[in-house]
Parts: sequence; C-alpha cells; structure tokens
Amino acid sequence: MYRSNDVPAADPAGTSHDPPDPAAASARHAPQDQSTVESLWDQRYADREHLWSGKPNATLVTEARGLRAGRALDVGCGEGADALWLAEHGWDVTALDVSQVALDRAVLQAEVLGARVRWLHSGLIEAALPPASFDLVSAQYPALLRTDDNAAEFALLNAVAPGGVLLIVHHPVPRTEEASAHGFDPHDYVSPATVAALLDDRWRIEVNETRPRHLTAGAGAHHTEDIVVRARRLR
Repeated sequence: MYRSNDVPAADPAGTSHDPPDPAAASARHAPQDQSTVESLWDQRYADREHLWSGKPNATLVTEARGLRAGRALDVGCGEGADALWLAEHGWDVTALDVSQVALDRAVLQAEVLGARVRWLHSGLIEAALPPASFDLVSAQYPALLRTDDNAAEFALLNAVAPGGVLLIVHHPVPRTEEASAHGFDPHDYVSPATVAALLDDRWRIEVNETRPRHLTAGAGAHHTEDIVVRARRLR
C-alpha cells in the first residue's frame, strides 16, 4: 500500500499502520528509494510473528458501519485486519502494501476466514489504480511521503469515486524533539491536515476532529489520540 514515494503504514488501532519505525530506519531522513522502503518494512514485520493486534482499526469500524458496501481501497493494509473486516461486511476490497511479508500474512488469514480480497504488492502511486473507482478509500495511519507536487495526497483523492468517502486517520504530530529522537521528521509525511488542505468544492468534509483512542495491544498502543478526517466526494 505504499508508493515508491510512500512508506507503508501500520495499523495502530491494533491493525494496520504506524509511521515509519525509526529503529528500522537508521537515518534521520525518510528513505526515498522504493526498494529501501520495502526492505525496511519487510524487516520490521519479519522481526515479530505479528506486528499488529489482528483487530480492525476502531475508527474504520465506526465510520464504515453507516456506509453502503461497495468498492473499497485499503492503503497500507499491513497484515490485513482492516481489509478482512471490510470484506466480511460486504465490501469488494483492494488492499495494497509495500511489504510482501505483511501481505503473505494477510493472504494466509484471508484463506483461514474464507474472505476474498484483491492484494497488491505495490506503493499507492505505482499501483496505477483506475481513477475515481472506489466508494471508500481508507488510509489508517499512513506513512506516505510528501512531495512538492503532493503526489500522495492527490493519489488518495483521485481514487475516490463521486459519492464516495475518503477516510484518513493519523496520530497528532509529535513534538519536534520527540520525532527527532526517533529519527524522522513528521513533516515529511502525509497527514490528515495536508489532505484536507487540498479539498475543493468537489468535496464535503463530514468529520475533521481529534478523538481519544483506547488500545491496550499492538505496536501503536501507546498513542492516546487520533486525528480523523472523513470527506465525501460530491462530483
């Protein structure tokens, strides 16, 4: 689910994604080379039998329950919990991630559950998805690298079909010293705010807020708040 410019996300709500793990990236700058990004995330997943809790992200469950099932894109699907939840609730799901290790685990779990998901080993931009083709585009804690042309943000927006919903969830931006201690600059990555700033009159923002978050398991359990942006494409 990550582009050649994007680092995969991992799911802090116990499922799919979190910002790049500084332990996996020794440099203080986000890796730009796709093969490097893939290797970093493969290593991060390979270091543990399960990186995430195996449960779908709570915000996705809350926001998707009221939607009519259609075509869904899970950006940075990790080990697949969100994608599998959507499939089990009637969605036609495409899920992508840069980590083959994570995708292999997702595929195995899908076989156990008898769920059908279209798994793509790709970055978001590299996937060259048909424009305006998804009724729900979900990016849960994505680690998508920003570029001068906002390629990652526009890839998210362009994937949403008219009448469809974009849901992007992330942690609040950490303090500069905290981010520096972990070896990354949060401003290098796409955030709900950078996506919301690009929405024009073709969109209606339905949710733009910070919510408390309660999680006791998974790699993102230490986070206590989420920023949630849900926007509907009008045309």
